[in-house]
Amino acid sequence: MNSSLQTTSKSASSALGAILPSSTNTSPVLHLSRVSRIFQESERQLVILNEIDLELWPGQICALVAPSGAGKSTLLQIAGLLEKPDAGEISINGVALASASDAERTAVRRSELGFVYQFHHLLPEFTALENVAMPQLINGLSQKAAEERALQLLAYMKVDHRADHRPGELSGGEQQRVAIARAVANAPRLLLADEPTGNLDATTADHVYKALETLVRNSGLSALIATHNLFLAERMDRQITIVDGKVVQL
Repeated sequence: MNSSLQTTSKSASSALGAILPSSTNTSPVLHLSRVSRIFQESERQLVILNEIDLELWPGQICALVAPSGAGKSTLLQIAGLLEKPDAGEISINGVALASASDAERTAVRRSELGFVYQFHHLLPEFTALENVAMPQLINGLSQKAAEERALQLLAYMKVDHRADHRPGELSGGEQQRVAIARAVANAPRLLLADEPTGNLDATTADHVYKALETLVRNSGLSALIATHNLFLAERMDRQITIVDGKVVQL
């Protein structure tokens, strides 16, 4: 594998070929239309999201900044098709999915969505290469093709020299960059991130964000990133928050 690693960086950008959206795509990657989420708490209703509207376009990074309990996680869960709204419509690449079956939603998550969390959630018994290859294997790619693409993505994230290392042998920043590579392994159109730099020091967080930003800019991904880091939020294209169940531009 070492000889492959030496030449991988030169072809790293080719890994983005499958991520690039169609040049004819003129619709938002994510469109939430009048989405509501209401929880029943004893005898009263708790309105978390109240007929919110949100659009994200190819190549756009949006920061979601809001205090705990405001509904950030609920919004991300709904956008990621992990939770159904009580009202409204969710569209991914122009396809309405609010009423889709569980099987249909799972298929869209595998092909169109990538997730990055505050904790990297890498599988500890597998190497960085194997962690990035695994989603592709599950999606039906051959082992050779999955490993080649995994190496290209790791090189793009500047961690290909650590491909043979398990997560416990990686620094926090390296773990998150591997997690980002894994999140885009199946060439999604939308990346959803929940405090992806929350466990990192300021310098490492900056390096991870720069890698993530470069990936989005060069691939045409859309990214919705929940963060408490106002410095990072200000560097994104848009900043939104949730006030009384409504999405508000900052």
